[in-house]
Amino acid sequence: MKTPTAAFTFVEVLAALFFLAILIPAIAEGITLSSRLSALTERGAIATELAQNKLDELTIDNAWTSAEASGDFGDDFAGYRWEVTQTAWDMDAMTVLAVKVYFTVQGIERSVTLSTLVNPATAGTNATSTSTAPASSPTK
Repeated sequence: MKTPTAAFTFVEVLAALFFLAILIPAIAEGITLSSRLSALTERGAIATELAQNKLDELTIDNAWTSAEASGDFGDDFAGYRWEVTQTAWDMDAMTVLAVKVYFTVQGIERSVTLSTLVNPATAGTNATSTSTAPASSPTK
């Protein structure tokens, strides 16, 4: 009497290979996307902290009135640069002070903007807002 042997048929092997041929590229794309989002999140968090530090530095003792309009963070944070803008606020005699920090993730320049209201007469901070967006005009 012959003992039956367990084996896959040729059609089953082809079906499994076809399934893997579809599945592997999708998994690889998912891993690539996950890596890209992880890098964006990490660098965005660093940029937000740098922008907050720069905004705090500028608002202490009204240093924003005589500060430079742009710069970088030195060798400790290479690849990050900042710009400061001041605009009049429509509602009151306040000034909107915004710090925008630029950083690059996988060849795409992005930015984080933090802004606050400052009173030119006093050194107070009244409100702060945050936004993250791709940089509108990449400059180097």
